[in-house]
Amino acid sequence: MGFILLGLAGESIQLVPDGTLLLHGALIILMVVVLNRTLFKPINKILQERDRRTRGLLTEAEQTLVSIDKSLRQYEQTLRRTKAEGYQLLERQRSDAILEREQQIASARELLSKQTSAEKQEIRSQAEAARTLLSKEATSTALRISSQILGRPVASEGE
Repeated sequence: MGFILLGLAGESIQLVPDGTLLLHGALIILMVVVLNRTLFKPINKILQERDRRTRGLLTEAEQTLVSIDKSLRQYEQTLRRTKAEGYQLLERQRSDAILEREQQIASARELLSKQTSAEKQEIRSQAEAARTLLSKEATSTALRISSQILGRPVASEGE
């Protein structure tokens, strides 16, 4: 304790450590303890709380981004599937329309073929009737011409 008093009593600069060194060390430790309790701990608590909140918000934002990314992938997948189904439906309708058109064409061809056959048959029967009529008229005309040339009535072969 004597060194402390001796160090405090002197007014000259000493190059050798004395008792004031212990006093200064004690004051520094006391100041650290007081500052730690009154200033550093409350500030550290505030900083930790802010960091916790920031990390919580960052974690929440990351979770939101993951959720959005997942929803976007699901939307794109649904969109691709829906487009594929739409294209399949269009292709099916197109093939159905082509099939129906081919059936209508086949039906029209069959009807046209039937009509053509009926018309050909009608033309044949009309031609045969015309031949028969022409043959009778030719015979009648020939008999008339023969009668006029000969000046007497000519009998037909069938009479």
